[in-house]
Amino acid sequence: MASRRGPLKSAVPSNIVSPVRRCSRTACGRPAVATLTYVYADSTAVLGPLATYAEPHCYDLCAEHSERLTAPRGWEVVRLLDGSAPARPSGDDLEALANAVREAARPQERAAEAGGGARTADPMEVARRGHLRVLRSPDN
Repeated sequence: MASRRGPLKSAVPSNIVSPVRRCSRTACGRPAVATLTYVYADSTAVLGPLATYAEPHCYDLCAEHSERLTAPRGWEVVRLLDGSAPARPSGDDLEALANAVREAARPQERAAEAGGGARTADPMEVARRGHLRVLRSPDN
């Protein structure tokens, strides 16, 4: 495409502007990993994973500044979990894993169930479908 002044030149990449978003804190040049947003109506500071694009009223923070973030007196800080970060297992997760291992360690009971043998010894169990069990309510 040409203009009245001549052919248009393609943009030349600049070394001044980095494609990596940087921490918004003054004099900090580290890469941003989280985005801080203020909800003034609720007196809340929300710190979450890095937003997909930079917003004018949000602040990008590096790992160090996001960990040390504090809010003004009377404000609450809400930290949202990053979906890409591995979540720590909870007590419920570990208990479910232990129950699954125990279930897999009982091959003789599984064989009896598959052959239509005796029902499970749990009086609360009403039915079973694969690895799922339907349990009777303790009130009944």
